[in-house]
Amino acid sequence: MSKKETSGIVQFPSEGGRASDAIVDVLQHQILSGELPHNMPLASERDLMERFAASRTVIREAVATLASRGLLDAKPRFRPIVRKPGYDTALSSVGSIVELLLEQTGGVAPLFQSRVFVERGLVRDAAVSATKGDIADLKSALRRNKDALGDSDAFYATDVAFHAVLYEIPRNPIFPTLHRAYATWLAPHWSRMLRSPERNRVNYSSHEAIYMAILERDPDVAEAELVNHLHTAWEHVRQTFDIDE
Repeated sequence: MSKKETSGIVQFPSEGGRASDAIVDVLQHQILSGELPHNMPLASERDLMERFAASRTVIREAVATLASRGLLDAKPRFRPIVRKPGYDTALSSVGSIVELLLEQTGGVAPLFQSRVFVERGLVRDAAVSATKGDIADLKSALRRNKDALGDSDAFYATDVAFHAVLYEIPRNPIFPTLHRAYATWLAPHWSRMLRSPERNRVNYSSHEAIYMAILERDPDVAEAELVNHLHTAWEHVRQTFDIDE
């Protein structure tokens, strides 16, 4: 869609489509290019109406679309804040769709299986390439996990944190983002599961076995311990939510 700007007003010829689409295109380009800096408040609604010669409804539609793409943080009664896109933005933009899929019968199984696939590779990589600093981070996470054995809420948080270290080791920004997505998407299911000190001890023992295999630089054992750990976790999920194998 072509556009022209006269006296600061952006005007668009009518070529079909929603009136807000062209406004979205312009603002999205300015955000992606950095012309609208990260964390900068967007122009006021009135200024946008004047600039684009558009109604309040059209401007609000454009803002809602950009917010759904993770490019704006829009809250009632506040000016939207520009959010520079990153990997988190990409995953959060599909988050609501994933959450809907998880509510469908059997929806959680493919997501959990993908997590197993990813973490199998991560523990093998960790056993081969983890630095002394990575090993120290794993050891600290494991210690916090052990200290939380008697507090199931704290144990869950430290359980998530232990796995998060595995996602950090490859030094690839996609993996930590993926871990945060898994933790966010699966949290509603995990929160409905029965937790107990006994189950915490089982999970801690699995974490310890994974850590020892990585420490001993044995990728085969590390993978086997990880698969066993997540298989046991899946059985608990399956029985809790009555999921067929």
